[in-house]
Amino acid sequence: MKTLLFALCLSLAPLSHAVADTLHFVTEEYAPFNYIKDGKITGIAVDQVEKIAKAAGIDYTLEIMPWARAFAMAEKQPNTCVFTTGYNRERAERFVWVNPLLKDQMVLLKRKGDAHDDLTIVKARELKVGSQRGDFAVEALELIGFKDIDLASDIDITLRKLISGRIDLMPTSVKTYKKLVKDGYPVEKAMLMAGQIYGLACNKQTPQGLIKGLQAELDKLILSGEQDRIFTAYGLPPDTRTADNGTKN
Repeated sequence: MKTLLFALCLSLAPLSHAVADTLHFVTEEYAPFNYIKDGKITGIAVDQVEKIAKAAGIDYTLEIMPWARAFAMAEKQPNTCVFTTGYNRERAERFVWVNPLLKDQMVLLKRKGDAHDDLTIVKARELKVGSQRGDFAVEALELIGFKDIDLASDIDITLRKLISGRIDLMPTSVKTYKKLVKDGYPVEKAMLMAGQIYGLACNKQTPQGLIKGLQAELDKLILSGEQDRIFTAYGLPPDTRTADNGTKN
């Protein structure tokens, strides 16, 4: 009986280890970085995350949901990572990071034809701005003095509000702006904002071995030129103007 029990434990040991090392990647609907197309989760960041997880030999799950829920899950649940997450000093200590999936500049958009040209921060604060609940852009706006921010659950709702005139401005990345214009949305640049780094933000209880494995594979992806090729495949070459501001943890 003892021999049988020992053999059973040995047979289950690899399975238990695999389950323990499964990473749960959560993200939002935010094209072209992470979105659903033909029933499949895809996008610039999704392609990178899947490639580096597979290259590192890490089992993973991938789920798309509202941003605020995804962000909260990564903060509270071990072995959970949320992306594509804007990095800043306040968030640096709340997660362990794998960077950069993206370097980009932020921009405030207006509805095409609206007369909000040559905006300054002071003028922009007098207008109605909208964003997504829990999004990095909300923190960025609050940091420069925006107070009454209209919050939605996802970018599609914010975009509809902008186009319908319910809000005057919405923040997003330059790459997302280019994708919106390419897709025929009637939006224009109102004002450029600061550059930003985006990456994988993982729960602090995630094993360091998994984080190091992901970071090593992301570094290889970047050095090999594969990250650039992924951007190009989605019609958005990388914007090299955004400076690296020391984001590695």
